[in-house]
Amino acid sequence: MIIRKLRIEKGFSQEQLALMAGISVRTLQRIERGAKASPETLKCLAAALNTEFNKLRKDQDMIAEATIPEIKLSEDEQEAMEYVRDIQAFYVHAVQYVAVIGVLLIINLVTSPGYLWFLWAGFGWGIGLIVHGLTVFEVINLFGDNWEKRQIAKRLAKIRSNRNEDT
Repeated sequence: MIIRKLRIEKGFSQEQLALMAGISVRTLQRIERGAKASPETLKCLAAALNTEFNKLRKDQDMIAEATIPEIKLSEDEQEAMEYVRDIQAFYVHAVQYVAVIGVLLIINLVTSPGYLWFLWAGFGWGIGLIVHGLTVFEVINLFGDNWEKRQIAKRLAKIRSNRNEDT
């Protein structure tokens, strides 16, 4: 919220501040509405607004404390939600496949009905769709058990080490 106040005090439009900070206007709009910004984004905004990084960070921390606390889900509930999201993503992928290949079929029949080139796109994308489905419905496991947990642990370690270097 302080970012909006500082921007207005300095007479900048959202577009001007976003350009000066090297971020998108959409990102700035989200931050001004209360979305949490990354430390890198806050540093860029602090430099553009000629203010202290800690001042912007404290404002972000106060916003985070004022928000409604998140509902804690059990590990089983989180796993079930992730599974449902994966299934939903697969169905969206399948609908996109059908729609795009259908459009390509029409284009193919209108432009060159003697050669069915849309089949090549359908075949290639179809392989990807099949692998996606087999993975989602756990018929095959491409990455092995605990792969995701290991990757998350690596990423968290990297984020934490970067934060420690910043402070």
